[in-house]
Amino acid sequence: MEHGTKTAGDVMTLLPPCHFSGLNDLEMIMSFGNTPIADRLLEKPDLPDDNFSAPLNLAFSQGSKLVQLVETVPANILYDNHYPYFSSVSPLLLRHFKKSADNIIARKKLSRNSMVIEAASNDGYMLQNFISMGIPVLGIEPAGLQASTAIKKGIPTLNAFFTSELASELVTANTRADVFIGNNILAHAENLNDFIEGLSIILKPDGLAVMEVPYVVEMVKNCEFDTIYHQHIYYFSLMSLIDVFEKYDLYINNVELIDIHGGSLRLFIEKRKNPGEEIFRLLEDEEKLGVSSLSFYKSLNTRAADLKLDLLKLIYSLKNNGKKISAYGAAAKATTFLSYMNLGSSVIDYIVDRNCFKHGKYMPGNHLEIFPVDKLFKDMPDYTLILSWNFADEIIKQMKPYIEAGGKFIIPIPTLEIIQDYDFK
Repeated sequence: MEHGTKTAGDVMTLLPPCHFSGLNDLEMIMSFGNTPIADRLLEKPDLPDDNFSAPLNLAFSQGSKLVQLVETVPANILYDNHYPYFSSVSPLLLRHFKKSADNIIARKKLSRNSMVIEAASNDGYMLQNFISMGIPVLGIEPAGLQASTAIKKGIPTLNAFFTSELASELVTANTRADVFIGNNILAHAENLNDFIEGLSIILKPDGLAVMEVPYVVEMVKNCEFDTIYHQHIYYFSLMSLIDVFEKYDLYINNVELIDIHGGSLRLFIEKRKNPGEEIFRLLEDEEKLGVSSLSFYKSLNTRAADLKLDLLKLIYSLKNNGKKISAYGAAAKATTFLSYMNLGSSVIDYIVDRNCFKHGKYMPGNHLEIFPVDKLFKDMPDYTLILSWNFADEIIKQMKPYIEAGGKFIIPIPTLEIIQDYDFK
């Protein structure tokens, strides 16, 4: 197939240019078809939600080396006042980012005279760690519920998208960042060029940007296909990230490979170039894997299809033997996972989740109802499919009484397995 084309039936249509470079070189990796928009939870099970679906197609640009969605959904639709994700729901995330904040404070010797700015600051999960140390902060959060929650916590927050225009306005008002934080936001940037330009504007000459991004290498190696959904426009390798930032005279000088979200990169970005050894080691690893070629990403398609066959065989075997099956985690990735697997109420009874904002609502597409996690203790389904597999250990530890009473967990990713015994030490 030639560059810039995709097949729809027997019709050959042109792909749009790369969202970052503008080059007409996109090549298809994987197509999920028309898929419900993740996190667009329904208030009623019979609510028509056809208008809340969109094409979900993954492609690769040889020029920018960026893996990206072909079609995008406007950000004001994705992050409206019904957006349900709250970072503070997960104790694991809170511990993770508390440790990160402590390291940043020590690294930059932050004080009451410093300024920490975070894009996509959510409910203040990260900035509260700086506030408690008397360090001035500013959160920038486009989702209204999360921004208002942060403000109620006493965390200064702008209910807005981070853009180059907003960055310029803040600089005019004498607000610049000693530290700029962006955790799991870069993949969401509708206009990646504008976001990075904004960072270059707002960061002080000696400032430090610390950003965490899901790592596309881990996504492919571990078959994390469900992390592909409409909010995630980009999927980054280190080599693609270096080019993205250097376009705006910003340099990744250090990088850490971390376990969170199935494998992520923590980037340390400055306005001067001084790369550490870990940069060269990871780049060498990427070259060996061939992450600059389409073939590396195509393997995801085959592995996802194999997992689908194995999981459906297991699920339907259990169901045919009269077993009750529930699911844990009404996360964004669950939308892609259930849609791709074609799993719904015929085999799964319901979903549980810790986020109270999701309770009583319904998943898009399959209309599975979402309940508090206590329902597992009351109903004791035979098996529970963990859709938030990136928090599997945390979930299993929280659900100790369920396991001890004979309940079993199914973890689909990175390897399909059934958990019926667990060492809770």
